[in-house]
Amino acid sequence: MSTEKILVLGPSWVGDMVMAHSLFQVIKRDRPAAQIDVAAPSWTLPLLDRMPEVSNKIALPFKHGQLGLSERIRFGRNLKNNNYTQSISLVNTLKSAILPFAASIPKRTGFLGEMRYGLLNDIRPLDKNKLGKTVERFVALGLAKNQSLGKIPRPVLNANKDNAKQYLLSTGITLNQDKKILGLCPGAEYGEAKRWPVSHYAQTANMAIRKGWQVLLFGSDKDAEITASINALTKTQCIDLGGKTDLGQAIDIMSLCDTIVSNDSGLMHIAAALDKQLIAIFGSSDPAHTPPMHPEAVIEYLDLPCSPCFRRTCPLGHLDCLKNITATEVIKHVTTHG
Repeated sequence: MSTEKILVLGPSWVGDMVMAHSLFQVIKRDRPAAQIDVAAPSWTLPLLDRMPEVSNKIALPFKHGQLGLSERIRFGRNLKNNNYTQSISLVNTLKSAILPFAASIPKRTGFLGEMRYGLLNDIRPLDKNKLGKTVERFVALGLAKNQSLGKIPRPVLNANKDNAKQYLLSTGITLNQDKKILGLCPGAEYGEAKRWPVSHYAQTANMAIRKGWQVLLFGSDKDAEITASINALTKTQCIDLGGKTDLGQAIDIMSLCDTIVSNDSGLMHIAAALDKQLIAIFGSSDPAHTPPMHPEAVIEYLDLPCSPCFRRTCPLGHLDCLKNITATEVIKHVTTHG
């Protein structure tokens, strides 16, 4: 019997790729001999490097939002010799279905989406009431039709603490081994309606520092201004890593933390997958749809009448869903669990 070779067309969002690890685990549980390759944007590949179920990572060269029909067909044809037996598209768009069709993959699985008849031949109807969470939708695509979800394994990332310590040493950062470490993740790629205010993060950092904690600030290049503002409000008592690490380095350094406070972002899902004590702050998004997958995660969500609105900026202009979550409440969870 020939070996199953599965090509997963992965999501662009970091948090979604973390949740995709539940799918990879389920495939390996049900089909241990299957080989799983993942094609996804290059910035998500450091996550895949930390998922042992994934055999090969394929960086997609397409720009975000670009159809690139001829380029996708050409790229797909170049994958024909890999002899994949199945593809699973985790993105419900037309363009995500072009590549596996061009690669002549016999079984092409995905939810009914933008004009994908013919491109996909194992089409699953998406019942959003039955599959309310993103992770449930991902896992369902790895199962046989009408197979129950069962218990979904939570994502787990294998971080390298030695790499983290070497990187910090190379940049002149020394951590105090006798102090607990609090990680703060104040960014959110989606927009300000998912970002707890800078002043609140700074208050949390200052209270933690007074209680003897070390505080690390995490974020991408786009978050560097935010982390710098927080650090300024603590009189530069934090270790500001905003814009100074790539994703892989951030994952490894986050593994050194005892507790992490994060907006609903990719780093929130990473913290949960690193088995960290997590306080997750939700504003415009819905914790019922994309919760951190950790049984002990604390979710701060006010569930206001205007929430969740799923908007990038507050349509009412007050941002009460985030501003009214106090630093005092958050630090209480940090010190209780730390």
